[in-house]
Amino acid sequence: MPETSAKDPRIVMTLDAGGTNLVFSAIRGAGPVTAPVTLPSAPGNLEKCLGLIVQGFTRVKELLPEAPAAISFAFPGPADYPAGIIGDLPNMPAFRGGVALGPLLEEKFRIPVFINNDGDLFTYGEAIAGFLPRVNEALAKAGSTKRYKNLFGVTLGTGFGGGIALDGELFLGDNSAGGEAWLLRNKLEPDLNAEEGCCIRAVRRVYARQAGIEPELAPEPKVICDIGLGAAPGDRAAALEAFRRLGEAAGDAIAQALTLLDGLVVIGGGVSGAHKLFMPALVDALNGVYHKPEGPQRRLVSEAFNFEDPAQRERFIKGGRRIITVPGSTRQIQYDPLQRTAVGISCLGTSEAVSIGAYAFALKKLS
Repeated sequence: MPETSAKDPRIVMTLDAGGTNLVFSAIRGAGPVTAPVTLPSAPGNLEKCLGLIVQGFTRVKELLPEAPAAISFAFPGPADYPAGIIGDLPNMPAFRGGVALGPLLEEKFRIPVFINNDGDLFTYGEAIAGFLPRVNEALAKAGSTKRYKNLFGVTLGTGFGGGIALDGELFLGDNSAGGEAWLLRNKLEPDLNAEEGCCIRAVRRVYARQAGIEPELAPEPKVICDIGLGAAPGDRAAALEAFRRLGEAAGDAIAQALTLLDGLVVIGGGVSGAHKLFMPALVDALNGVYHKPEGPQRRLVSEAFNFEDPAQRERFIKGGRRIITVPGSTRQIQYDPLQRTAVGISCLGTSEAVSIGAYAFALKKLS
């Protein structure tokens, strides 16, 4: 985290909201101020769910050494995040029709309230204190003049979340719908969206099909990953194919985004732990080609590298540095002609990245 945020004395209360649990906490500077407070979410009962949200923040506030400056947290969409209004949530039906959650909390606690999508805050956290500075520090250490300012983040888990950070700013979009990676097209099944090939159920579904078992009998992705790595009994070929297909589908979706964004890519979420199995196919998809009548054409302008692979990381950092002479003079300048991007795994962990993103977003808005 930047030094200014790490040393900031203000406290921000946070919430990790899901369809099962609500996890409340508070952050000051570089870390948590209190232990988390966990309550059930009651997704089908609006009055109860809102009461639990107020209760959770109240309990956290009572544990704080001083009054908080703001509330900042992730909540599922669709939503009008700047206005604090939550829309028709698929996994929390009580909110359908529109609920002014932000204004409610502002009235209850008399402090500013900021709500964003978890994919957005994950990406913002990684841009501030995670993957983006990790890459730039490696480039600086190697003496490269190349630096990155833009980051596309995706989360692989129950769904396929996404977020965009551009030159230190979180990109939200005019309808609070920027970075909606889950709605990109699924290369392997074009009638479906990308999420159906890039999530937990996709891994289980493919494993079941390849192994010849009923879908409900397929193990969780962590077990399928262990099977693919040879660390657990099961159909290893089916496990490898399940993650290969996820990598190909995710890679193509990310390529669609990178054609417009031109930046680095960070991956988080529960399924990201299996990156050794899906990352090769993902990077291959980014480096794929279109088959035009006159010959192949690169899928992306930039060459993509797996930052978690030591050999590829070294090539990415080295780049294509050369010295060229300015025409008509003796002046020489350093030039790096290799247009490139890197894909890496969250170095903060998804939850911590979301918390850092929420905290930094609140401080920026407050200032």
